[in-house]
Amino acid sequence: MVDSGSTDGTLEICRDFGATCLHRDWEGYGQQKRFAETMASHDWILNLDADEWLTEATRAELSRLLSAPIREDLHGFEFRITQVYPGDARPRPFADYHTYVRLYDRTRCRFPDSAVFDEVKIPAAHKGRIRAPIFHQSIRSIAHLVEKNILYYRLQTGEIKKKSPLTPVRIAFEPLLVFFKYYFMKRHVTGGVYGFIVAITIAMLRTYRLAILHFPKERTR
Repeated sequence: MVDSGSTDGTLEICRDFGATCLHRDWEGYGQQKRFAETMASHDWILNLDADEWLTEATRAELSRLLSAPIREDLHGFEFRITQVYPGDARPRPFADYHTYVRLYDRTRCRFPDSAVFDEVKIPAAHKGRIRAPIFHQSIRSIAHLVEKNILYYRLQTGEIKKKSPLTPVRIAFEPLLVFFKYYFMKRHVTGGVYGFIVAITIAMLRTYRLAILHFPKERTR
């Protein structure tokens, strides 16, 4: 486990389970994960963030997969990363999800050396699929959602330099379009009032992201 200075008891919990805990000051998502890759004892790596966990079904599927040699043409496996609201143990009905490679052979592929873009890329022909999900509780509260995204967007300004002339037009329509996307297409409508608040907060945050990318003076505030 690689830690960048947590103070919530994570290290103690991991050590109690027998995990090897390493410290590395935070530089960015990709840099942190590439460091973890180099510290791993084996070439096949299962990457989990601190706010993610394996379900019983996922652990059982991985046990079956890893009990036999993995095919040579498979460089990694993607998972369905399903969102869980703060305080809940399971996803809401029809919860939104993303699909990412989280089990992979580090000799064939790795995380990029990027502060913000931290996704392992594998051609479809060399990618397998784990059917059971990983659960992801990405926020602890609405306040945490705002804080987390603002910090992430400020990191993005260090790698996204080019301004688009269409940004002012996008700013005008971004709140409505993003709200529609998250509330209906990503199905936060099934989350009740909390789902509505999440969707509208993300819509405002995405508009703020465009603003700091377009107006450099906003980046230092």
